[in-house]
Amino acid sequence: MQSDVKKWPQLFPMDQQPSMEELDRYADNPLWPELRQYLKDAYGAEPRMDYSRCGLEPGWNVKFKKGSKALTTVYLRPGYVTAMVSIAPKDEAAAEGILLTCTEATRTLYQNTASSKMGRWLMLDLTSPELLEDIKALLTLRARPINR
Repeated sequence: MQSDVKKWPQLFPMDQQPSMEELDRYADNPLWPELRQYLKDAYGAEPRMDYSRCGLEPGWNVKFKKGSKALTTVYLRPGYVTAMVSIAPKDEAAAEGILLTCTEATRTLYQNTASSKMGRWLMLDLTSPELLEDIKALLTLRARPINR
């Protein structure tokens, strides 16, 4: 992407929701449609756009749920897609088992993310097919895929 790209909140303020095509162009990440398709196929989760006023990541983000259960929130920046996967305290032991199959980057992120009463909030940058697989594996802690 060009270095003079406008920031997300400037391109799409709160009163101007982007289309999925605009999200795709802005993210410019070939793994993003693959993640979306996986969430649809494995969980029946359709993307829902939501505007956040959060000081760290203001602007439109994309939430995915299986029923009422939150699976992940996706944040977009030029060339980047970041999936937030939260690990509940009750799931930390299971997460540590899953992490044995994950990339070193994901294991390090988990170890360096503080645990709280609300769990660990992992911000995983979708930068490789291997990290996509890590995200898929960790999502099984949030909900069981419908096709398994």
